[in-house]
Amino acid sequence: MQQTADVTEELARRVVTAAGRALDIELTPEQALVQVSPREGVDYQANLAMRLGKRLGRPPRDVAEAIAGALELDGIAEQPEVAGPGFLNFVLRTGWLAARAGALLGDPRLGVPATTAPRRIALDYSSPNVAKEMHVGHLRSSVIGDALARLLRFAGHDVLPHNHLGDWGTPFGMLIEHLLDVSGGHHAIADLDAFYREARRKFDSDEAFATRARTRVVKLQSGDEDTLAVWQELVDESTRHFNEVYALLGISLTDKDIYGESFYNPYLAAVVDDLEEAGLTEVSDGAICVFPEGFRNREGDRLPLIVRKRDGGYGYAATDLATVRYWTAERGATDLLYVVGTPQAQHFAMLFATCRAAGWLTGHAEHVGFGTVLGADGKTMRTRAGETVKLADLLTEAVTQAAAVVAERSELDAAEQAEVARAVGIGAVKYADLSGDRERDYVFAWDRMLAKEGNTSVYLQYAHARTQSILRKAGGLPGGTDVLLEAPAERALALKLLQFGEALTAATNAYAPHKLCTYLYETAVAFSQFFEKCPVLKAPSPALRASRLRLTALTSQTLVLGLELLGIEAPERL
Repeated sequence: MQQTADVTEELARRVVTAAGRALDIELTPEQALVQVSPREGVDYQANLAMRLGKRLGRPPRDVAEAIAGALELDGIAEQPEVAGPGFLNFVLRTGWLAARAGALLGDPRLGVPATTAPRRIALDYSSPNVAKEMHVGHLRSSVIGDALARLLRFAGHDVLPHNHLGDWGTPFGMLIEHLLDVSGGHHAIADLDAFYREARRKFDSDEAFATRARTRVVKLQSGDEDTLAVWQELVDESTRHFNEVYALLGISLTDKDIYGESFYNPYLAAVVDDLEEAGLTEVSDGAICVFPEGFRNREGDRLPLIVRKRDGGYGYAATDLATVRYWTAERGATDLLYVVGTPQAQHFAMLFATCRAAGWLTGHAEHVGFGTVLGADGKTMRTRAGETVKLADLLTEAVTQAAAVVAERSELDAAEQAEVARAVGIGAVKYADLSGDRERDYVFAWDRMLAKEGNTSVYLQYAHARTQSILRKAGGLPGGTDVLLEAPAERALALKLLQFGEALTAATNAYAPHKLCTYLYETAVAFSQFFEKCPVLKAPSPALRASRLRLTALTSQTLVLGLELLGIEAPERL
């Protein structure tokens, strides 16, 4: 079908035209301030009259009435009511709403058009460290970043994911030197985790070892073959582990998306040269630094980005500068997004300021920050022994917990139950992360995540499974597109289904997956109310039965696509 703008955009354009006709002013559709109405009995409202009244020196209500009088709605909505100080309240015409809902059924994009102005977006997310097992601290970056990649691609943008692995520098000098001391051969990721801790203890307590480790770093950075061979083994084993976790978690990152710190090593000297040539560097305590404008500590001292340390080595700031330079200059990225914890906000602000001053960054750059996963005690989530929770263990436990939930009322065989348990358990972990405002911390709680009621993925998955059960019992979906909206619950469901595009736009533009989660939950609730009040299979007439089956199928399609854009599966049976 031909894709169409969402209802908000349609009404906004008509409000803008009416305002121009009635008031002789020019506005953008965004300035019409059209939004879904929170009032019962009102579908949409436009709030522009209050701002325009001040601008034009007229009472806002008079402004609203002038716009209402000039509106041409062509059967989309009833003539708007002017309410309160100047709200324009719209109620969509039931016939138009029914026709629009019927036209969406079967459209793989549900009427959502792709952008006509695609961007090339470099998206940094996940970014674990080589030679260390992924832990719960990597969960949010991986899940949020992957959801954003899906949303941005669906919107029509060219997304360039990059997994910025920690795979270079002093830690690898320590680890490689320790491995050469204690043993040879292949080591699993769990062994490497323990070896790294041992290497750190030796580095801190044994000066001779520390000296050898620093020498090993120099050999690594200068391309010594034997050292690089051990380093490559560490990278290969770590990548194997990361891929196992990504596969279980349903993350779309692949080996071709890996751009570790080592990748940018050849660019670091040029970064320093460019910054010096631009007059942005200063030598401070022997180190080459940049002091971006406007960043000071509590004492009022300027804050530095250390580009090259006084021993000649490069820190992570230099690598981050090289990253911006590479993705904008060599890969043509128009936008840079970094899905990294909120505590790094100041670092990224300083990074972006430096890159703009250097001329490397002219487009949009944003730190997409997020809060921490907390345990039941309100502190950073850890095991009973006080160690960081390993991500693979967490996900395995999620599937185990979900298996118990699924087994309670499932009629599936053992193999099907196992597959559904994986979809439910992993979906619960991801949805718990995505359904809240990403900038806030959240408490990890199995009972809440796997609840069959409330705003959980399980509730959404059960709603979708119910739609599929109804359609199976009906023998499939009847032909045609006619939708009848005779009952309030039918109309409410159809209205909610038409708002999918608006929810997607809001979630994508704000890098806020929780906005899509909220919409999907509201859709599932609207379907539940429809199901309770409007018999589908036993509808009073064949035409109404067919209509309600179409609304059921459109609900299924909406839930499946919405969950897919969050990286969550929607099993047909539970």
